[in-house]
Amino acid sequence: MKFPRNVRTLKAAPDYAAFACVLFLLVMFVMIGPVTYTSGVRVQLPVSGELPGPDGPAINMAVDAEGRLYFQNEQVSEAELGLRLARAASESAEPLTLVIQADKSVTNDQLTRLGTIASKAGIRDAWLATLPRLLDTPLARPQP
Repeated sequence: MKFPRNVRTLKAAPDYAAFACVLFLLVMFVMIGPVTYTSGVRVQLPVSGELPGPDGPAINMAVDAEGRLYFQNEQVSEAELGLRLARAASESAEPLTLVIQADKSVTNDQLTRLGTIASKAGIRDAWLATLPRLLDTPLARPQP
């Protein structure tokens, strides 16, 4: 028994509209990607050289540009921060280190006040979080 063949070779040009649509979508994703909203607190950390980090257990908190305090992903007042830090220090078997993720525009007065709150809560050390430098500055060459 012989079956009829209906297969013909493709002799038409490929449809470029589909390729253009995919390229258009790719361009849109690349352009809109950085503009989308990301949740969280916007904090611009200061840039610094190679600084050591804490060597023991640490807890983190953040201070944004307006001076709002954040601890464990919640906005807190100074009094509530002191209570939460004291609770965390009493529950820890080892001495805690407080890592403060402070915006560049936070003043020394605010940082000193946070250090005082931490010491009253029983936290031994307070560190300021920084971003590492991307490129080190080149060494100056001596002039001949």
